[in-house]
This record gives sequence, structure tokens and C-alpha cells, in this order.
Amino acid sequence: MLTINRENLRTSHQLVWLVIDFLMLGLLILNLGLIIFDAIYGLNAVQQLLAEHATGFRDLYHPVHENFLFYDLLFVAVFLTEFFLRWGYAIRARVYDRWYFYPFIHWYDLVGCIPVGSLRFLRVLRVISIIYRLHQYKIIDITQSRIYRFFSFYYEAFLEELSDRIVIKVLSGVQSEVQRGSPLFERIQHDILYPRKTMLTDWLSGRIAKAASEGYMPKRGELRVYLEERVDAALKQNLELSRLRYLPVVGPTIQETLEDAVGDIVANVIHQILEDLASTGNHAFVEDIVDVLLPAPAATEPRHQQSEALISLIHDIIEAIKSQVRVKHWRADLKAQKDTP
Repeated sequence: MLTINRENLRTSHQLVWLVIDFLMLGLLILNLGLIIFDAIYGLNAVQQLLAEHATGFRDLYHPVHENFLFYDLLFVAVFLTEFFLRWGYAIRARVYDRWYFYPFIHWYDLVGCIPVGSLRFLRVLRVISIIYRLHQYKIIDITQSRIYRFFSFYYEAFLEELSDRIVIKVLSGVQSEVQRGSPLFERIQHDILYPRKTMLTDWLSGRIAKAASEGYMPKRGELRVYLEERVDAALKQNLELSRLRYLPVVGPTIQETLEDAVGDIVANVIHQILEDLASTGNHAFVEDIVDVLLPAPAATEPRHQQSEALISLIHDIIEAIKSQVRVKHWRADLKAQKDTP
């Protein structure tokens, strides 16, 4: 059901036009109903059925059917009168830049007045335009109706499916263009990414520092124990180191000392690397990586050598975007509606 706002109806300065809108809406619904009924009545099977079971109604309506064009022209006369009345108001109020714009913008009102079978149903567009106008005036609220919510949901689902397919198709085309080495890749590399190299370096540096500080620092002790255990196990499997045990007196001591020293060295090196990554001192390291991925446009290296890493990066980024596009949000909305009591 449509919600009618009576307060806006009383206070609107266009009360006359609102009355005309409601009157035209009623006449259009009546006219469309008659058109549909007359089309059904025109079937021989329906006429025979009415002749057998509703003779009085058939005798009453049959003259209307025979002269339906005349009755339809009565409606058309009212519709055209309202059309020219609104056209005159649009000219006087200067609604459009030119006086002759109105019939072009409201073409469906004119074409729908042609009393020819298929064109008559264009009057449905006039019904929709009136309802939309009343909704804009906040006289009625169509968004609260079940019909509107039904069509709105499936319209949005249709648009999402259509747009997703188009976007995925376009992104797949971009991936192909980049992999083939088209000018698009050169533009992405030289005109878009390279001028923003400093920004990319700062962003990557911050992300690496955050990941290292949050992932490593809280578990530094556990990681050191794990590294020492792994190094100790690897050294015990080393044949040359195991031979030190056979040295008289000092052999086992030397072997144990070497195992501890190597374990400490490996753990300290990895600890220092992760600490460097977790600090702002990683900027130079990240900048070197970005320089490899984004060489200067005047670089003399062969294009396939300097661009292979960047091509792979762009391809993976686009693939991640495509994966996100494939997510069907309308299905999640439908499930949420079903779960709502």
C-alpha cells in the first residue's frame, strides 16, 4: 500500500495540480483496465462463455465493445486536454529552456494517446510519471510499498549481476593488455606508478614496519627458542662438526661451543633484520625494492626484464579486485531478509 502524507497534501501550494494528478491517475487506471478487459472480451471463447453464463452482462457490454474506439477517444480527449494544460503551464513558468521542449520530454504522453493497440499501453508510463511526481512532492511514499521493494530488490540484483560481468570482462581485458605489453602497461608504469614512487615507498615501509612490530616483537622469545632448536638440530646432522667429538679432551667442548655460537649468531641476525624492518630504518631497503619494481623511464634494461615483476604485481592486484567484484551482495541481502523474523 502507498503511504499518503496528508500534511504535505494540505500545505502544498500546488493543490490544484495535485487534484489533477489524482484525477488523471484514476482515469488512467480505469482506461487501462478497460483496454485490458476489452482485449480479453474480444476473444471468441470469452464471448461464448459470457453468452452462456452472463447473458445480461454480455448484452450490456457488447455495444461498448463494438464502439470501444469512441469511448477510448473520450479518455484521449481528457488526456490531451491535461497535456496541453501542463504544456501551457510549463511555458508560463519557464520550466524548460525552450517552449517546445515539453512535448519532447513527455513524448510518451502524446504517443500513448494514439488509439492503436500497442501504443495505448504507453499510458502506463504516464501512470508511473504521476506516481513518481507525487512521490517527489512527498504526497505519497512508494518506497514503503511491497511492490516497490520487490521490484527495487530484483532491479538492484539485475544491475549488480550485469555490472559485475561487465567489470570482470573489462578487468580481464586490462590483464591481457598488460601481459601483451601494450601501451597501457607503459602508461601505468611511467605515468601513474612512477610519479607516485615516493608515496608507494612510504606506504610499503609503514606496512612492513607495522607487520614486523605486531607480528614479531610480542613473540620474540618464542621465535629465538625455535631458531636455536632448528640450528641445533641442523648442526647435529652435520658430518664435519660431529667429527670434533673425536678430538681428545677438548673435542666435545669445542663442538658444544660452536653449536651455541652458531645458534646465537643466526638468532641475532634474524632478530636484527626483523628489528630493522619494524623501525623506520627500513625505508632505504623498501626504496631499493620499489626501484627494482619501478625503474626510471629512461632505464636501458630490456623491457621484459625491468617490467616482469611489475606486470605480475598489476596482474595479481586486478585478480584480487575481480575476486571482490564476484561477491554477490544481493544474495547476502536476500538471506538477511529471509532470516529476519
